[in-house]
Amino acid sequence: MIPVRPTSPTDRPSAAPPPGGVTPLTESAARSHVAGVCFKIGPPRLVGVEVEWFVHDDRCPTSPVLPERLHAAMDSLPLGGPDGASLPSGSLLTLEPGGQVELSSPPATSLTACVDDTRRDLAALRAAFAAQGLRLTGTGTDPLARPRQMVLDHPRYLAMERFFNSAGPWGRIMMTGTASVQVCLDAGAAGGPHAMDRRWRLVHQLGPVLVAAFANSPLLDGRPTGHRSTRQTVWSRMDPSRTLAPDPDHGDPREAWARYVLDAEVLCIRRPEGLPWTAPAGLTFRDWLRGAGERPPTLADLDYHRTTLFPPVRPRGHLELRMIDAQPGDGWIVPAALATVLLDDPVAADAALAALEPLERPEGPRPPRSDVWRRAATLAVADPALRRAALACFAAADAALGRLPGADGLRTAVGEFAERYPARGRCPADDQLDALRSGTRRTPPEEAAP
Repeated sequence: MIPVRPTSPTDRPSAAPPPGGVTPLTESAARSHVAGVCFKIGPPRLVGVEVEWFVHDDRCPTSPVLPERLHAAMDSLPLGGPDGASLPSGSLLTLEPGGQVELSSPPATSLTACVDDTRRDLAALRAAFAAQGLRLTGTGTDPLARPRQMVLDHPRYLAMERFFNSAGPWGRIMMTGTASVQVCLDAGAAGGPHAMDRRWRLVHQLGPVLVAAFANSPLLDGRPTGHRSTRQTVWSRMDPSRTLAPDPDHGDPREAWARYVLDAEVLCIRRPEGLPWTAPAGLTFRDWLRGAGERPPTLADLDYHRTTLFPPVRPRGHLELRMIDAQPGDGWIVPAALATVLLDDPVAADAALAALEPLERPEGPRPPRSDVWRRAATLAVADPALRRAALACFAAADAALGRLPGADGLRTAVGEFAERYPARGRCPADDQLDALRSGTRRTPPEEAAP
């Protein structure tokens, strides 16, 4: 992503290479660094969301939106957040390679505060884009047949495009034609009901239910794909060294993640301006540490390499849940509420683990290539086992929201979604398919901005 508001240093695709004269990393130092910075240990306290949107021309949705119009809309956004350079409630805005817009909320100390902050900043975002004749579309893949283009020419994305093009179309589709809702939650404590390893296990078991319940990408280039979550299918077909989950048989999540990071192929190597960032084919970071590559890697290289890994759950100090399709309107609120209370409420977490246990298949491929993840992407909650697990998780979340002060509105939203979709064996993707079959789909599945 390219920030149009400040983000953390490791997220910025900086054009500058690492400074010279830095002591090269050792393999043991790299493992220790990854294990230490990617899992911040402590009682769960913070929650955040990242919501992505396609941008369509309100008058001609099938036309590509020129980068100049995107930047004009973003330049008109009101500032006034805590740092003076963010949206009014502190959210940051970034631009994705295909012109998708991502709004990242500030970390909030409660679910209700997170929802309130994000709603306010989304209202400002929608208004700014509406003034340019643009609308935000919440769906996991761009449903319309329009040219997909790279609107960013940053060397990171040029290297990424070349890397993924060698293995089929999936990487380019991911970059230019997918959008998501990401829920960010604390990694957990050293022990007890909020133990880090327990939360790590729960989010991976919960993953296929989140894919299935919120599947919202049945179309690509204007045609049905046969998958309720085409976005999830696209991600599952990309480079496994950076999109599979870490090995679940490796006990400590920190050690498993450190091994995963070092064994992933290097996607790009930062170089001075004017030079390409492409990496040698097949080079893993572990290879680089052991002497392969044009120069020894540094700590800055390692931290940058971590930003190019895209498993279903990515540890970044907190846990970033990446498997949820973008939702229309304020639909992002329901997966954010569901995931948060199922992890942070110990009673709800126990109920969810019990409901999800029948879905576990320890043998075979890792998520998202395992059988249950494939069924979630293809059938969603029309799959009987996934439907049962989803309904049990929604029931546990309903009870947890009833225990959470000030969450009556969230509880209503979660209950209404459960009744409209999983209780009927449906997901948001079915609304898109119904509209397509009835001939009413002429515009993206998102209301015009007010």
